[in-house]
Amino acid sequence: MANQIAVFFSVYPEADAIEGVHEHLVKFWPPAMRKDLLVVAGGLMPTEVPLHPLVLKAAELLRPVGHD
Repeated sequence: MANQIAVFFSVYPEADAIEGVHEHLVKFWPPAMRKDLLVVAGGLMPTEVPLHPLVLKAAELLRPVGHD
């Protein structure tokens, strides 16, 4: 689902696309789904389909400040 969101925003300039994906995740995904996404983005849970680069960049904005 996150990849589909990224594909939608991929026609925008990169910074706008990352912000669009991030805003969508914050507005429409519950905290548990965002947490699961961070686990996948961090490579801690295998996935059959790699995450779109825009999803990975937007996920970085979801991480709490002070965490690597």
